[in-house]
Amino acid sequence: MENLSPRAIGIDLGTAYSCVGVWLEEDRFKIIPNAQGSLTTPSVVSFSDTECLIGDAAKSQAAMNPANTVFDVKRLIGRRFDDKEVQADIKQFPFTVIGRGGRPYIRVQYRGEQKEFSPEEISAMILLKMKETAEAYLGTPVKDAVLTVPAYFNDSQRQATKDAGTISGLNILHIINEPTAAALAYGLDKKFAGAGKRTVLVFDLGAGTFDVSLLTIQGRAFEVKATAGDTHLGGEDFDNRLVDHFSAEFRRTHKKDLSSDPRAMRRLRTACERAKRTLSTAAHASIEIDSLFDGIDFHTSLTRGSFEELCADLFRSTLKLIERVLRDSKIPKSNRSCPDFFDGKEPIQSINPDEAVACGAAVEAAILSRLSLRDVTPLSLGIDTAPLGAMAILVPHNTVAPTKRSGVFTTVFDYQFEVLIEVYEGEHTRAKDNNLLGTFTLCGILRARRGVPQIEVTFEIDANGILNVSAYDQVTRTSNSITINTDKGRLSKEELNRLTAEAQQWKVELTLYPAPNPRLNRPSAANPGSSQPIPPGV
Repeated sequence: MENLSPRAIGIDLGTAYSCVGVWLEEDRFKIIPNAQGSLTTPSVVSFSDTECLIGDAAKSQAAMNPANTVFDVKRLIGRRFDDKEVQADIKQFPFTVIGRGGRPYIRVQYRGEQKEFSPEEISAMILLKMKETAEAYLGTPVKDAVLTVPAYFNDSQRQATKDAGTISGLNILHIINEPTAAALAYGLDKKFAGAGKRTVLVFDLGAGTFDVSLLTIQGRAFEVKATAGDTHLGGEDFDNRLVDHFSAEFRRTHKKDLSSDPRAMRRLRTACERAKRTLSTAAHASIEIDSLFDGIDFHTSLTRGSFEELCADLFRSTLKLIERVLRDSKIPKSNRSCPDFFDGKEPIQSINPDEAVACGAAVEAAILSRLSLRDVTPLSLGIDTAPLGAMAILVPHNTVAPTKRSGVFTTVFDYQFEVLIEVYEGEHTRAKDNNLLGTFTLCGILRARRGVPQIEVTFEIDANGILNVSAYDQVTRTSNSITINTDKGRLSKEELNRLTAEAQQWKVELTLYPAPNPRLNRPSAANPGSSQPIPPGV
C-alpha cells in the first residue's frame, strides 16, 4: 500500500481492555505491545495522593484503592446520569458517580483533593496512554487515529468518544463500528478476492457491549447490511452474575454482607473474572480468596454447567440479536440454537479476538482513501409529529452511511410563523418512547393557513455516523438551515478546549510507564415559541 503514513494508528477503546495497532511499510498490520509486553492494556485509571496510574499498574492495585480506581467508563460515556442503565451500573461500582448538568461524573481523591472527571476525560487518559505507547514504538509523533465504537452506539455516545480523542490530542480521522473493523482485520477483502459477493456475520461480545453485524464483501468493497446489539451487554454482566451469586453464598454461609466492604468486593470480582476465563477451556473452576472479609477465607467452586445456568438469559439475549440481524438482512432462519444458525460452520480464528478490532482500525487508518467501506445506522432517525406524537422516520435503521434523507412537512395551526422540530432515534412508533437527540426551532416560515407551508427537513449522517439536521421553508424559498444541537449531554466547546489544554499537563503528571524501546522491532435548541410539532405533509 504505497504512500501510506504509518503515523495514523487504530485504537480499540474497550470497556475492559484497549488496544492500539498500526499499518507497517511491510504491508502488514502490527498490534503494539505496552511496557509490560502485553498487546492489550486494561482500560483502568487509578488516582492516589501522589500519582495517577493507567493500565496494568492501575488494575494491579485496584483492590487496595477501589474508591479511586475507575473502570468500565465506556458504560457511562455519552449517557445521561438519569439513564436507568447508568443508575444500575452505579450500584456495582466501588467508586462514586455523581450527576452534574445531567451527565455522569466520577468523583475521586487525587493528590489530597476531591476531583470530578467526566467519562470523556477518563477515556482521554486511556487514549493518551495508547498514543504514547504507539509513539515510543514508532519513534515518531502520532497525531491521526481511527477510533472504534460499538455498532449500536448512538449519536451522543459517538460524539463523546470523538471528544475523548480530541482531548487526548488526537485528530480523529474516522469513527468505525467495531464489527466492521473486525471484518477488516480478518482480511476478508483478500480472502474473498475474486470469489464474488460473500456474506459474513461478525459476532462481537466484548466486556461491556455486544454487537452482531452482517456484511457483504465483493472485491475491496465492504457493505454492512444489518446490525443489532446491546450497548449494555458484555462480559462484565457475566462477572456481575458471579459476584452476586458468590456474595449471596458468602452471606448464607457466614451471615455477613460483603457489599459493605469495597475492597472485598473488588477481590471477589477479580476472582470471578478469573473463574469465568477458566471455564472457557475447563469444565470446573475454583475460587480461593484468603481473608476475604473479617478474616474469613472464602473457598468455593463453579462448574461450567452452573455458570451457563446462572447466565442463561444473557446467552439467550445474544441469540435473539443474531436472529434480528438475520431477519433484517432478509435471511430466513427458524428459531434454532446458535450452532444451527451457521450449519455447523466454525468461526474464523486466525486472529486473536482481543486484537481484531484494533487491527481493523489500523487497516482503516492506513487505507482510508482506498477501500470502499460502507456502514449502517444502528437506529431509526425521525421527528415527532402532531397531533398524535407519531415518529416520522426519515432514516430507517440499517440505512447505509454516509447518507442524506429529506422529508416535507407542514404546519398544524393557521398563520403559524415557527415550528419546533424534535429529533429522535429509536424503533417505537410513538416519538416520546424513543431517545431524544435534540430540538431546534425554525422561525420566519410562511404565514398561511395550516397545511400550506412546505417545510423540508433534512437528515445528514457523515462517515463517522454523526448526525446533522436542517430545515427550510420550501414555499418562500427562504433558506434557514440549522444544525441540530447535539451538545445536550455533551461537553461544551469551551469545556472541550479547556480539557484539551489540560491534557497536555497529563503527560507530566500521570505515571505513564514507558513503552518498549523504539529501536526494538521498529517498523519503517432553541426558543419553541407557541408552535406545535409539525405533522407529515401530504
